[in-house]
Amino acid sequence: MGIGSGLQRAQSFLLLATGLYRISHLAVGLVGLAHGRSGGRPVGWLLMATAVGCTVLVFGAARSHGWLRAPHVVTDVVLVGCALPFAAYFWAGMRETPAIGWAMLLGGSSSGLAAIGLTRWPAAAAVLAIAAIHVVGYRMTGAGIAVIGAHTNAVLSSAAITWLLWRYVRRQGTLLDAANELAVTAEAGRVRYAERIAHHRALHDTVLATLTTIARGGVDANSAPVRSRCAREAAYLRRLIQRSAEEEGPAPGLAAALEGAVRAAEDLELKVTARYHDLPSVPPDVVSALADAVAEALNNVQRHARTGRAFLTAARHGDGVLVTVVDRGAGFAPGAVAAGHVGLARSVHARMREAGGFAEVDSTPGEGTVVELRWPG
Repeated sequence: MGIGSGLQRAQSFLLLATGLYRISHLAVGLVGLAHGRSGGRPVGWLLMATAVGCTVLVFGAARSHGWLRAPHVVTDVVLVGCALPFAAYFWAGMRETPAIGWAMLLGGSSSGLAAIGLTRWPAAAAVLAIAAIHVVGYRMTGAGIAVIGAHTNAVLSSAAITWLLWRYVRRQGTLLDAANELAVTAEAGRVRYAERIAHHRALHDTVLATLTTIARGGVDANSAPVRSRCAREAAYLRRLIQRSAEEEGPAPGLAAALEGAVRAAEDLELKVTARYHDLPSVPPDVVSALADAVAEALNNVQRHARTGRAFLTAARHGDGVLVTVVDRGAGFAPGAVAAGHVGLARSVHARMREAGGFAEVDSTPGEGTVVELRWPG
């Protein structure tokens, strides 16, 4: 489960606590049987094996599913909490209070499991049944009222303490989850605000500056440099509008970083058609690795592909992200990479490996190149 949510941590803690409680009771039973308190019969060891089997069933399933399963808890209550004392008395010949003590002791951990593994009324019925059966069992061995009272108190208090502890840690786990959710929401809002400010600045320094200059008549609007600049800025606006219309809950850090790589390539006269969709939130080092790898891939298109256009797509891929850079240029034979393509190994493959991702380059001479960046790898 990893670290998990606050509720998962609370469940893991209770499973550990109740598991250790059961193990302590089993240890007492093993010591008692090893000292010959089973009446000289091997049946006592068979009963101990049954208790161990129930323990493995309950906690093994709980570990697999993350929490106790009601059918397994009921099995433990019936076999360990209720049937074991009678089996020890009638079948294993444990007719004295010291001899049967270990079988009775297991009732405490069984009642604790029932208190947190069953719903309210079934749990109360199970705990009361265990307590009643243990009172009867001790009376059959001739135990005094002090022993019976102390043991009954242990059974009931084990259930009560386990239930209260579960209530407390579950509430703390829920509060922790709520606090984490608020923190994530606040951070997402902060990042969105920072990105909005960054876009405002970018629009002010590019599109608005260009329009203002043209409106004042300071440049020839029909000149090739001005038309080229307008085309790049129009492409930037289209990507910005597309992201606002299509993305729900984007990862502003990743989107902004990829956009920075695209705009840097466009400054070198490379036309890039970029599409972003449903980008997930990724760690900062992954953002840097993906942006740097994309920048290098676009640089390679500009330097080696002998084409003026590239295509970038970035989208959620399972639990991670997939970024693809495609060009329809000259291509190359991956098995005989030219010296100028060494950057693929150092700036693309290496960066992705260091961030826990993976890069794949597919190219054929005359048919262009496809660079795929995946995280996680």
